Amino acid sequence: MRKYNIVDLFAGVGGLSYGFSQLDEFNIVMANEIEKDISVAYSLNHPEVKMINCDINDLTEEIIKEAIGDNVIDIVVGGPPCQSYSTLGKRQLDDRANLFMQYKRILSIIKPKAFIFENVTGILSMDGGRLFKSVQSEFAELGYNLKYKVLNALDYGVPQIRERVILVGFLGENNYQYPQPTHGEGLLPYVTLREAIGDLPVIASGETNNSYMDEPTNDFLRFVRKDGKTTATEHSAPKNGAHLIKLMQTLKDGQSKNDLPEDIRPKSGYGNTYAKLWWDKPSTTITRNFACPSSSRCIHPRDSRAMSIREGARLQGFPDDYLFYGSDGMKRLEIGNAVPPLLSVAIAKQMLIAMNEE
Repeated sequence: MRKYNIVDLFAGVGGLSYGFSQLDEFNIVMANEIEKDISVAYSLNHPEVKMINCDINDLTEEIIKEAIGDNVIDIVVGGPPCQSYSTLGKRQLDDRANLFMQYKRILSIIKPKAFIFENVTGILSMDGGRLFKSVQSEFAELGYNLKYKVLNALDYGVPQIRERVILVGFLGENNYQYPQPTHGEGLLPYVTLREAIGDLPVIASGETNNSYMDEPTNDFLRFVRKDGKTTATEHSAPKNGAHLIKLMQTLKDGQSKNDLPEDIRPKSGYGNTYAKLWWDKPSTTITRNFACPSSSRCIHPRDSRAMSIREGARLQGFPDDYLFYGSDGMKRLEIGNAVPPLLSVAIAKQMLIAMNEE
């Protein structure tokens, strides 16, 4: 069996690595992550991978060659930090927006057969579309033939609307075919919040309970609970003040702050803040602030409280045995910035087919 060696840049907690780690034909040799706690979390889940914890600007050819040893790297994967590209952010052309040039620099050192560049859809319209054209031009300069497509994690069994740009480059002919959706109209139904987190126990603000309420009743729960344990972890609701608790309890399924009585309605915030999710729909896109009702739509529709870390991980499709590291805020960052594992599985399977065709 032919094995393909991989390097993961801007690796985060390992969401994109996950799909490749599930296929025997792939071997993740090295990963790079700047944040210390996040690099620890990556290594907890991918202990066989050589993790280089440093700023990518400091990732020299010497460090890379020492890390990969005699391995020939076939594929580089990764997505530079996306805050500058996000339509929710300030969309400024700062240093982070130019981190793709560091990605290009590493490609020029490693010279892999193929690469996968992942990012938020905001990159397509940044600077009037010129930024993404520049990204493509820089990668093409190295000899890569490029394809890109916007994929929605929702279409691959993730209980969350989460669109991402997936840019794939190959030296020579680009045979990569993007994965066909498995969920949606005429396919399997989208996974709802009830199906994704309904087995987790009812808790109130400030409470913890890690015992499952029910056996897995659908394919998504069978995936995330495949370790067979009888308890979860990280199912603690943040403790909120009395006014916010009353606000959350007053809202009905899918309602937002504009549906609240005027005497308790927040005077500030966008229309999707202080808003409940829908119990029988997928989640909206989550961010690192999925436990902060004043930041985005993230109030639990059944329990009228902020979401637990375990629920955030579920909405991204992380298995319950996947480990996060650091403070609660750091764990939410690890989850909110990740590539959903089920999406990475679909991407990796198609990459294997393309590589085998070479």
